[in-house]
Amino acid sequence: MKKYILIILAALLTTTVFTKVMAAGTPTPTDSSLLEQVANEIASKTAQLNLVEKRGIIGTVTDSSSTQITLSDLNGNIRFVDVDELTKFSSPTSDSYGISDVTNGTLLGVLGLYNKQSQRILARDVSVQTAFPSVIYGTISDIDKTNFELTIAKENGQKIVIEIQDVTKTYAFSAGTMAKSGFSKTQTGQTIVAIGFSDKQDSKKILGTRIILLPDIQTGFALNLGTAVNPTIPPSTGSGIKLYPITK
Repeated sequence: MKKYILIILAALLTTTVFTKVMAAGTPTPTDSSLLEQVANEIASKTAQLNLVEKRGIIGTVTDSSSTQITLSDLNGNIRFVDVDELTKFSSPTSDSYGISDVTNGTLLGVLGLYNKQSQRILARDVSVQTAFPSVIYGTISDIDKTNFELTIAKENGQKIVIEIQDVTKTYAFSAGTMAKSGFSKTQTGQTIVAIGFSDKQDSKKILGTRIILLPDIQTGFALNLGTAVNPTIPPSTGSGIKLYPITK
């Protein structure tokens, strides 16, 4: 008899433990709220990750501090760059270049994490860049054979002086062929493309590295070369008929 009683008690205890285990595995209302909170946090983190992308920019420094660099990019837009202890700096002229060495006017290349919402970039690599060459298209308006300089008149009326140096290479493109040329072959009125870098001493002067003469191409815009005289336009009667003075 005792044997049967023990078996029944054991079965009852087993059933009780199994019931508690099953109950523990079933989410309660409190557990459901916790799961919902975790899911929301994961979704929030995912959204934040979607706002960030790797990006690189190049610009000129307009302001800087120990934690931020302000750049003017190639399109003239202002860009804000954040720096921290993980940001690496480099310069071709210094092995110890850092944030304290950044000065206004320096051309920098920045790689980092761009936040689409704040429109700021967290820099991971900042490097000093060499200046980009200027490309000047226009017509030769003056030739200074003493100082080896060409004055180029642009479409907007601006005139820029190109200094010819020992390293300047001059070519002429004619009849579909590019051939070597020289300073002595330049003529006023010629269409020209000049490539070079700005002179730090004179912002209106370019130190030429490449000169391409285009003798077959006539300038497609009216340029004031300093010798042209503006023609006198006769007054209009309002009926479309011009009044010309009588001359003998």
